[in-house]
Amino acid sequence: MSTQAQHNYPLNCPTGKWTMLSTILASSMAFIDSTALNVILPSLQKDLEATGSDLFWVLNSYLLMLASLIIVGGSLGDKRGRVKVFKFGILIFTLGSAACGFSQDITQLIIFRSIQGIGGALMIPGSLAIISAVFSKDEKGKAIGTWSAATTIVTVCGPVLGGALADIGLWRLIFFINVPLGILSIFALQYKVPESKEPGASKVDWWGAALLTLSLAALTFGFLEMPEMGYQHPFVLTSLALGLVLLVVFLVTEQRVSEPMVPLLLFRSKTFSGVNLLSFFLYAALGAVMLFLSLNIIQVQGYSQFQAGLTFLPFSAMMILVARRMGALSDKYGPRRFLIIGPLITGAGMYWLSTIGMTEGPFEYWSTFFPAFLTFALGMSITVVPLTTAVMACVDESKSGIASGINNSVTRISGTFINAILGAFAIFLFAKYVEVDLSQLSISSYDKEVIMSEAGQLGEAKAPENLSSSLKEKVNRIYDLSFIQTYQWVGRLSAGLAWLSALIAVLMVEEKKVQTT
Repeated sequence: MSTQAQHNYPLNCPTGKWTMLSTILASSMAFIDSTALNVILPSLQKDLEATGSDLFWVLNSYLLMLASLIIVGGSLGDKRGRVKVFKFGILIFTLGSAACGFSQDITQLIIFRSIQGIGGALMIPGSLAIISAVFSKDEKGKAIGTWSAATTIVTVCGPVLGGALADIGLWRLIFFINVPLGILSIFALQYKVPESKEPGASKVDWWGAALLTLSLAALTFGFLEMPEMGYQHPFVLTSLALGLVLLVVFLVTEQRVSEPMVPLLLFRSKTFSGVNLLSFFLYAALGAVMLFLSLNIIQVQGYSQFQAGLTFLPFSAMMILVARRMGALSDKYGPRRFLIIGPLITGAGMYWLSTIGMTEGPFEYWSTFFPAFLTFALGMSITVVPLTTAVMACVDESKSGIASGINNSVTRISGTFINAILGAFAIFLFAKYVEVDLSQLSISSYDKEVIMSEAGQLGEAKAPENLSSSLKEKVNRIYDLSFIQTYQWVGRLSAGLAWLSALIAVLMVEEKKVQTT
């Protein structure tokens, strides 16, 4: 097929259908991987003998590479060909997924998750960039809504399948499932989807990419090591300082190069800046709630991993029912009102989730977690498609890849930092709650030290075997209640971030679509 900057295919023609199929399957690889991973973390932690800090590295090694390189992926697609770069990203992601499935220890898994992140950085911005380039302006909102709803339908099985496989000791299959999806996506892209790229495409800002990658690596490493090394440890302070210096150098460099990796002129659009700032805070809140909710439900509330997967069905069902309609509504009325209402409802749902304490397990799900989950899901369903539409409407079609890359990078950077910061905060807070409650027990200083050493395991912490049965039960109860208190703080902070994103929409997102060339 010919290579053009912009095609104008209708959604229901054969090319349109193949385009939707390939972008949906490729996106589903990443979504299934991320949603299922939260559910299988306890089994993964047990089988690979991982610590709480290791789990955060499993999450953040992927997020770090993804957030650091995703703008490069978007820029490469615009300049070298969106379909070409998309296929290469799918190939790397698929190989990384297979390697994750074969991992024999936690170090190998962290390394292979990084490879997945590199593939994801080339793959993820391509979906929306290709959709934006293939379809006419009148059908873009509908196409984005269809993509959002369909990827949700495909990935709805992620938590359920992950929980079911983890319960029978087959959590590795969550990584292997990406292999057939990747092969089918590459086939469709190779033979059925037209290529597109920016006219007069030229060089990529590799120096800027290197600076941003190193900056994020240093900052994230510093935050992740805080709980174990301490807030004043020289290594932590050096890592954070280096990351900040590199970030400043990156921003200065981007202003001076002729073709920057991040065209800072895009941010002159008030709406483009607003929706990216909104994305940062909203997805930070989403990442925190989803992670700690999974750990709470499985490790403390007593749900099996399969049951935990089922608890995410209301979120997926709401996305399926609402998302596609939001594309048409956003095209008709503009995204602003939905970017205010959605985060407000999302924050209400998160706050509701934070009020739930110790329950009697799955039997109380319908009266505790379900209504809060439904509220939270409704808010996100209202928000997601208008947010994506607003990002893509702010730029010329030739910049669709970089626009998608920037917004995806913002959401991934927020995930990286919220996991790092709240990971450190949660371990610190959990340890403090445990310490306070232990002061009420008559135990030796040695036993207290051993009990406190488990704090890094969070909800997976277990009382030492040498304790008496009654004392062991009390200590495990302290662990459970301390984790719930920590989870509640995370939920309240997340609700605040969601409400802040609604305020940003009020102040910065304009009704009129502003296109920045």
